[in-house]
Amino acid sequence: MWGAHIRTLIARALITLALVESAWLAYPLVRARVLALEDTPAARGRRVAAGLGCFGCHGPDGTGGTRNPGSEEGSVPAFTGQTQMMFVKSADDLREYVLDGAPRRKRENPDYRARMEAAAHRMPAFRGYLSAAELEDLVAYLRAASGQVLPEEPLAARGADLATELGCFACHGPLGAGGVANPGSLKGYVPGFWGADFDDLVRSDEELWHWIAEGENRRITEHPVSAFFFRRQAIKMAAFGRFLPEDDVRALAAYVRWIHGGSWRPLAR
Repeated sequence: MWGAHIRTLIARALITLALVESAWLAYPLVRARVLALEDTPAARGRRVAAGLGCFGCHGPDGTGGTRNPGSEEGSVPAFTGQTQMMFVKSADDLREYVLDGAPRRKRENPDYRARMEAAAHRMPAFRGYLSAAELEDLVAYLRAASGQVLPEEPLAARGADLATELGCFACHGPLGAGGVANPGSLKGYVPGFWGADFDDLVRSDEELWHWIAEGENRRITEHPVSAFFFRRQAIKMAAFGRFLPEDDVRALAAYVRWIHGGSWRPLAR
């Protein structure tokens, strides 16, 4: 009888060991999936802009404000607030501004050259300083930050105005591209609206409503693991339901859904 009992204990020990070993071998794959950092083109483009020193002239996160004596505007233009529409007709114009300092049609215009020479600060030419992929990421960032990529559907368009007024992109990144650091959170940053992070956090319109109105999702806050990180993170989602009427919350939800749907993406290239 003792022999059978010992054999049973050994068998159980071997099974436990096999399970532990399997879990250990699978851990890197599981961890990589769960903690995969989502890196959007616009988030990469923001890092390219920082590396090139763009914010030194165009202001923090491209919000403008740097004085430019001698220029018609009086300051270096911003990337944000639809300012780009005064200077840029297309994404190709943006590429030429980055690579050559201005589109060819402007560089060949004597009046334009004279205005640029009168200004203290002139747009530098970065041709040769960045790769083709970095250029496309930078263009995606500039278009996302421009405020020109907007929905046509009225409810989502109202949500776009509200998102700008409420400063949503200060945490979620330009056009919800993500990438803003959030110490203590599961992945270390505030999630964006573009991809898999959103799908993990928002599984229904009801959950999206709770995020916007209450600043939390009960599926997340009631789970023992995710709740730990939710409580621990430094930056927490605001509960806008306390300040906005129900129609405005619905408008914000429609706008976030529009961003996540991605039909605008060709406009950001």
